[in-house]
Order: sequence, then structure tokens, then C-alpha cells
Amino acid sequence: MDPLFIIPALGDNFIYLYSFGQNSALVIDPSDSSLVLRIIEKHKLSLTMILITHHHWDHIAGAVELKRETGCRVIGGDKQRISGIDDVVYDGQIVRADSIRIQVIATPGHTRTSVCYYMQPSNDNKNGIVWTGDALFIGGCGRILECDAEVMWNSLRKLASLPEQTLVYCGHDYTVENYEFALMIEPENEAVKQYLERAKQAQKEGGPTSSFNNTAGKTNQSFFTGRCARDRRSSAHDKCPACGGFCGTAPTKRRLLD
Repeated sequence: MDPLFIIPALGDNFIYLYSFGQNSALVIDPSDSSLVLRIIEKHKLSLTMILITHHHWDHIAGAVELKRETGCRVIGGDKQRISGIDDVVYDGQIVRADSIRIQVIATPGHTRTSVCYYMQPSNDNKNGIVWTGDALFIGGCGRILECDAEVMWNSLRKLASLPEQTLVYCGHDYTVENYEFALMIEPENEAVKQYLERAKQAQKEGGPTSSFNNTAGKTNQSFFTGRCARDRRSSAHDKCPACGGFCGTAPTKRRLLD
């Protein structure tokens, strides 16, 4: 059995359930408790830990009920805004689950207290995994709500410094929208065009686009390369995450709490 369960929720969210040891499991950003309970019951898993990347409702909505039903611990970076939290984590801290080591990476930008979780390589996880919540998506990054663009850029650089084989699992399926935005910045980028076509094909086949390796992340999105479209002009009122200015290419379709 693959230890990682990818659970689509709320239209474009992802919940991640990871099994380890004999029958233990942890879950990342459980927006819907019923979906998680269904899987742990089916596979006879014992939920021991919830990892929260940030406090927005679409990442924590199921945490309190899961804690009540299973007795698991809730872990995150914000004591005031994450209901039911047991352990507040900090940058560089190692969270242990049996033999698994999970490094906390503080990634302020989308929110002040956003964190990502890097599971270091092991026998069951050859490449390493990082769960990025709304800090980093396929082809894009989260909306900057509580910090400035420089803070977000420094957080993205942290994620880019992880080993290149690391598998990146993000909090939402915004892939097509993000690559369409990337082509506004770099219309001649053939790699982005190819990734966009793959994402569209995956959508047609009914499959989510939830992960990529860190090499792809650094080569196919403008937020890692620092490129922007300063020469474009429009009436957009959002700051561009790539340049930190009002270059007119910032995405405007996402919900406020993406």
C-alpha cells in the first residue's frame, strides 16, 4: 500500500494522509474530517498527529473533530488562530513520528505564521516530501496576505534550497491557472507550455495535479526565478508576487483565503 493518500476536498483543496509504522497515520491540513475518518476506518489506521500549515478555515476545518474522534495531537505554528492546537512549532524544529523525522520550515508570506513540513528521506520515502500548504503551488505561490513580497520571496528560496529530488505536495489544485499566468510573464517559455498542456490533460482525465519534484518547481515557475512582467500595464490592483510591485499581471481570480 502506498503510504501517502491524496484526498481532494472542497473543490480544489488537498488533504494528505501519510501512514507509517504498523498502522499509524498523520494528516496534513484536514479541511473535511469525514473524508479522513472514512480512509482511516477502511485501512484500519490509527491517527496520531495532525500537521497544520496555516490557520485558514479550508485547512483546519476538520481538525477539532478528528482530535475528538481519535485523540490525536494537533500541531501548527499559530497558537491563537488554530483551534485545538496542542503543540506550537518553530522554524527548524524536528517533529518525530516513530522513526520519521519531519522538519518544520517557517514560510511567512501567505500568513505570518505559515509553516511547511519536510519529511526527510527514509526507507519508505526515498525522495523526501515537503507539504507546502498555500506557500507554494505547482507553477505559483500563495496570495500574499499578511507579509510583503520580500518575505514571501525569502520563504520560497528556503523551499527551493531543499534537495532537488524532494516531492512537493501543495494545498490546492491551481495548476492550470498558475501556468496560464506564467505564460503571461514568459509567453515563449516552451517548458511552461508543456506543463500547461499536461495539467489540462490531467483535468480532462479527472485526475488532480497535486505534486512535483523540486527540480521542476525551480525551472517552470517565475516565482522561483524572480522574473516578472514589469513592461506590462493594466488596471490590476494586486501586487505581483514575482516582483513585489503593481506590474499588472498578478492573479485576481483566487478567493481571498486561498
